[in-house]
Amino acid sequence: MHLATRRVFRLSLTTSIALAVGYGMGLTLPFLAPLFAFMLTAAPKPPVGVKGLIGLLVGIAVMLSVGLLLIPIVQHYPVTGLVLVFIGLLVANLLSINAGKGSVGAMLTIGVAMITMIGQVSYALAVLIISELLIAIAIAIVCQWVVYPWFPENPGPTPEQPAPEPQKSRWQAARATLIVYPSFLLALTDPLFYTPIIMKSVALGQQAEVTKVKEAGRELLGSTLMAAVVALAFWFCLKIAPNLWMFFLWTLLFCTVIVGFMFGLFKSRFTPSFWLNVFVTLLIFIGPAVNDSANGKDPYAASILRLGLFVGVTIYAWMAMVFLNWLRFRRVRQRNSMQLASEVG
Repeated sequence: MHLATRRVFRLSLTTSIALAVGYGMGLTLPFLAPLFAFMLTAAPKPPVGVKGLIGLLVGIAVMLSVGLLLIPIVQHYPVTGLVLVFIGLLVANLLSINAGKGSVGAMLTIGVAMITMIGQVSYALAVLIISELLIAIAIAIVCQWVVYPWFPENPGPTPEQPAPEPQKSRWQAARATLIVYPSFLLALTDPLFYTPIIMKSVALGQQAEVTKVKEAGRELLGSTLMAAVVALAFWFCLKIAPNLWMFFLWTLLFCTVIVGFMFGLFKSRFTPSFWLNVFVTLLIFIGPAVNDSANGKDPYAASILRLGLFVGVTIYAWMAMVFLNWLRFRRVRQRNSMQLASEVG
């Protein structure tokens, strides 16, 4: 089997099985299991072993606990707490970009933003969310263990990614931080409702690391709107037979098609990062909609409101990228002009 085909089946099966297990276990936020499975399996490499899983869970538990430490500070010393949250997000994004630890940086971002935000409602609820995040990550890696032997990578070492430029990576970290932080401030007004917005902004922050400013509109806004259309089609397919078995099969089908575009198995004029963002946003759309339906809420009204918020957050992310890019090159031009003037003088 061709390597790209193996990667498509590995990623789609791992994500779909994680979804079935997460919803079958009745987690509070069951869509996190397939979301983490997709994020961890998208990189073409073998899964971690048992020791790696234990170490990963311990490390992530420590990182997520940072949010617990910030909860009382934000409650009793709001200005200091908000400044510390901003610094924490910046450190998380620097770790993600400079150290090449994308998934670790994303977890720390979630710990700083989402756990701190939910803790404003209830400290016990924040602890519960941390335990569910750890369970979701464990489910994702166990599903990797099950699927990977059937669709492995080619033997040999995994090619190393080139080291990022320090100055460029600092700008990218600042850009990702300015994308997530306003969403965090908005989410403080209603933490339980705006949880998907935090997940979306974290995904946008990760996406902004690899997206060029000229392509940002198509990459960020286009993928968000595409995800909304796909989510609508997914929802009506699921309504034909709304049970966990069909949820698993529809996820497998939609994921296979989208990941096929992502890995180049199907021809597309969009980039792999575009399709990655489409599926991540699809999961963030569908998961809360299923929860709304199960809890007796109107999923259509809530989904329309989330779509508007997602589009707003995406447009803001795009504008932030454009502004910071303009500011960066303005400083470069000023520095070059000063150097030229000193040389002439």
